[in-house]
Amino acid sequence: MTSVLVTGGTGRAGRPVVPRLRDAGCDVRVLSHTREGTIDGVQYLKADLVTGEGVAAAVRGAEIIVHCAGAPSWRKDQAMTANLIQAARDLDREPHLVKISVVGAGRIPVASRVDKAMFGYFDSMATTERAVQACGLPWTILRATQFHDALVLVAKGMTKLPVVPVASGVRFQPVDTDDVGDRLAELALGAPAGLAPDLAGPTAYPMADLIRGYLRATGKRRLLAPMRVPGKAARAVRDGGNLPAGNATIGSRSWEDFLERQKF
Repeated sequence: MTSVLVTGGTGRAGRPVVPRLRDAGCDVRVLSHTREGTIDGVQYLKADLVTGEGVAAAVRGAEIIVHCAGAPSWRKDQAMTANLIQAARDLDREPHLVKISVVGAGRIPVASRVDKAMFGYFDSMATTERAVQACGLPWTILRATQFHDALVLVAKGMTKLPVVPVASGVRFQPVDTDDVGDRLAELALGAPAGLAPDLAGPTAYPMADLIRGYLRATGKRRLLAPMRVPGKAARAVRDGGNLPAGNATIGSRSWEDFLERQKF
């Protein structure tokens, strides 16, 4: 039985991966910041990736590590990846390290304060990608576009205002977390692939259309005010730097499908 450790297995990216790996016959463990014990055949191990406490014990025996954990702070996110890599490199046997990242990492230049405030996530993901690529372990990186449920949170926050400022010329091609879970599990159980083809949803939408879809689904009415975001990063996004490459894997669930299934 293949032993797999999933970091962030209770979060948005990692949660759908866990049952897929369990159902494939793997011995699945989840590294969690808060949870311990065995639930539905999955063992939860408490550890802190930011400080490194408990990480060595959590990775022990893992043949595959699926790294889905993240943090709001970019410095903490990078520390989490570094501590996980160090613990994995100390194992007697080299595990296959699989990491989730974001489409656009390495393609969105982040220089100014405005760039960092709005698009710093892309730069942070590029930094963690480089750490994985240089770690000396067998590795696979999957870049995915923005998740549907994450965009709902953004839309919910934006539409609290009576007039919603919407970045003009910006498009997103959101993907469903179930599609992400399917693809991550497939990659984890396969041979190390290096940088895998991008994963995206079936349709690219202007930001205004994503907001309008959310408003229709929730029965709200708001005025939308287009605005042009300054900076090199915003220009790169307007040029499609955050959209998938031509060889991308395309998920099955659209933004409309996702909104129809929600209970707002």
